[in-house]
Amino acid sequence: QVQLVESGGGLVHPGGSLRLSCEASGSILTIDSMAWYRQAPGNQRELVAAATSGGSTNYADSVKGRFTISRDVAKNTAKNTVYLQMNSLKPEDTAVYYCNADKIRVRGIGTLRDYWGQGTQVTVSS
Repeated sequence: QVQLVESGGGLVHPGGSLRLSCEASGSILTIDSMAWYRQAPGNQRELVAAATSGGSTNYADSVKGRFTISRDVAKNTAKNTVYLQMNSLKPEDTAVYYCNADKIRVRGIGTLRDYWGQGTQVTVSS
């Protein structure tokens, strides 16, 4: 029905940058909210940034001013993509980053809730 596929994780030095991407595919009409969460070993999963279809965004205090979330819808394929530009990375940003999509209107099915990607590892280390 709907798949979320993340890419862009990796190893980066402190102060460096990475850009994560998450592409949602399927017979999608609209997606209300797309977000990035992260989970470090021993910690609970936490919201990093979220963006609604109306253009609103919100960020965790720990990433404000360093991370930017953005969304794109390809006109020809209707694929929805959410990006997370991460700058000035710190060792404490090390985690598995997960893409989330909520309130997904799917052609012929209705509205689906709370889909997750498989996660991508981000490691910030010197």
